[in-house]
Amino acid sequence: MTTRILPAVGDADAARSVITLLSQLPEAEPAAPVGDSTQLVDTLARLAAESVEELPEVVLVHERIGPVPALELIREVSLRFPAVGVVLITSDASPGLFAAAMDAGARGLGTLPLSYEELAHRVQAAAQWSTGMRRHLGTVGESLTGPGGTVVTVTGAKGGVGTTLTAVQLALAAQASGHATALVDLDLQNGDVAAYLDVQFRRSVVDLATITDISPRVLSDAVFSHDTGLALLLAPGEGERGEEVSDRSARQIVSALRSRYEIVVVDCGSQMNGANATAIEMADTAVLVTTPDVVAVRGAKRIVRMWDRLQIRKAEETVTLVNRFSRTTEIQPPLIQRITGTRLAGTAVPANFKELQGAVDSGRMHELDARSTVKQALWAVAGELGLVKAAPRAAQRGGALRGDRGAIGGRRRRGGALGGGG
Repeated sequence: MTTRILPAVGDADAARSVITLLSQLPEAEPAAPVGDSTQLVDTLARLAAESVEELPEVVLVHERIGPVPALELIREVSLRFPAVGVVLITSDASPGLFAAAMDAGARGLGTLPLSYEELAHRVQAAAQWSTGMRRHLGTVGESLTGPGGTVVTVTGAKGGVGTTLTAVQLALAAQASGHATALVDLDLQNGDVAAYLDVQFRRSVVDLATITDISPRVLSDAVFSHDTGLALLLAPGEGERGEEVSDRSARQIVSALRSRYEIVVVDCGSQMNGANATAIEMADTAVLVTTPDVVAVRGAKRIVRMWDRLQIRKAEETVTLVNRFSRTTEIQPPLIQRITGTRLAGTAVPANFKELQGAVDSGRMHELDARSTVKQALWAVAGELGLVKAAPRAAQRGGALRGDRGAIGGRRRRGGALGGGG
């Protein structure tokens, strides 16, 4: 049986060495190496979307892969694609690293410099495990791609553009359509999700920051169950405590939520730090909210360029949502799309703060009138992003989704594929 192998090696010399050895293995089919962690996860996600059968049996992860550390990358791959056998290639053969690699989900560890015999043994063992896992799980269903809920991050081009409002309404739309949904506040210093939803809860994302293995029990203790059905993981009440949430802990938190909920919406605020940058990198869809004015659009362009420089996200993989849109504004959505180089949400959110003021002031955003044009636009965006299940025919005829006239069903599109225009 042919064993398909995908090497993830950032160093060009190391990649050539690994490919040379792999090409000598019997019945091995090595793919072209991927150079960084983002490319690896994107490649696996694309293959899984085409067909589970397209996934490689074995993934080799080099110790110097970046920007995500090797062990964290192994943990994410093992979580999202559990029927793929992962082997860590490292110069450190210490028992401590071996134990850490196994804890992260690796199926083996190869020591540099690699020998033919060792590599063959590790690849064969990982491939056998992968084949057995696939046989056990069967050939049909999404179980082979692992517990992989959809993660959507919402980031503001600057403060005050409507980031939290957008995140809250996207999450409410997903929950109302029948998805198990979590809303996470990673605006660690200025988070307002609790204020928007009239919540007082002493636990926050900080309570998970120092936990190395986030079990379902630990996660449920930190999450607040809102009346709407949303699971809320809130920002700390003391903003300075936000520094306790590192990029590593953010990765573990998002991975834990993704394994338990179908939809995870993350409010990243407008200030970048390691934690929310990690969430944006991990996201299936990254939404950038801007208003149609010079300062905000400039901020959006600056953020997109920064994400690209730091290898967090490419511009074409970002969806820009225009808030407070009016046909009389000088800067129209197509111009914003050209300036930022991003994709544009097919729905722009109208400028109508009067509809929102009562709900904002009372902290009852979940009770916003279903006739609100702002709510209808944001729920339409949720449909475009694939966060809303298609409504039953009876509900569609009545324009309702689970009793809420503001809900708008939408056909799911992988990765948030959106039409252009505004």
